[in-house]
Amino acid sequence: MMDKNAKIYVAGHRGMVGSAIVRELNRQGYTNIITRTHKELDLCRQDAVEEFFAAEKPDYVFLAAAKVGGIVANDEAQADFMYDNMILEMNVIHSAWKNGCKKLEFLGSSCIYPRLAPQPMKEDCLLTSALEKTNEAYALAKISGLKYCEYLNRQYGTDYISVMPTNLYGPNDNYHPTHSHVLPALIRRFHEAKEQNLPYVTCWGDGSPLREFLYVDDLANLCVFLMNHYSGNETVNAGTGKELTIKELTELVAKVIGYTGEIRWDPTKPNGTPRKLLDVSKATALGWTYKTELEEGIRLTYQDFLTNPMRAER
Repeated sequence: MMDKNAKIYVAGHRGMVGSAIVRELNRQGYTNIITRTHKELDLCRQDAVEEFFAAEKPDYVFLAAAKVGGIVANDEAQADFMYDNMILEMNVIHSAWKNGCKKLEFLGSSCIYPRLAPQPMKEDCLLTSALEKTNEAYALAKISGLKYCEYLNRQYGTDYISVMPTNLYGPNDNYHPTHSHVLPALIRRFHEAKEQNLPYVTCWGDGSPLREFLYVDDLANLCVFLMNHYSGNETVNAGTGKELTIKELTELVAKVIGYTGEIRWDPTKPNGTPRKLLDVSKATALGWTYKTELEEGIRLTYQDFLTNPMRAER
């Protein structure tokens, strides 16, 4: 268990996941949280990261920093996504180990699992077959971080764990029209269509892929829970165990926002992975379950979009 006064470093505290972890730590009464902005500490610079860890020596680390994006960004900038993510995670994990960090938690993504993995996906299906090509570079980087934690545990007896979330959404998301994930992109698209009184909205693909979504504050609650209650080399899936089609998601977002026009589909655009449902029985067996249902989470996220204009401008 983490002491309430332990020094805790949250890497990526301005992002959606990192900011949620900081909120959860504050809610639970942790009092010694360390953060650095990208301007203050570039995690891709090994010398800067080493100097930071040598000076601060955090007891615990939540590694939520990452270069992230939707299907377009991942496909168009594969080299950038691979390099930036591998460099920053290796720098942080290695420096944490060198400076005696008691425990580190690495945040990954469900895209690490094979494109055609048996559904729902268990933690042990990792590396059993080919990845989805559109986000292969990002997935390989995340797999490397997970495996480095495992190898440190095996070789040096560290207590480094990893958690693999399903599709996330919530406050502090990125609402960029082309470089965001599907749910925030839909929120922006339908909001603008409603504001402009557009007769229809065109969405990518055919709407058939199945997806699972987890509200980011629920993930943050699990992250703190795992830091206090789990140790092991195998990752832990973070999700709801529920899924819906992209078509159903699109209709739900339109309903929450109040858009009543037509929804059209462009099958010339990629669908991505056909299905991505996580098996969450491991987290459930540990004593954790999610709290926020999807429609309520979308409402909360839409309020964030409306009240955070800088997010809407991305």
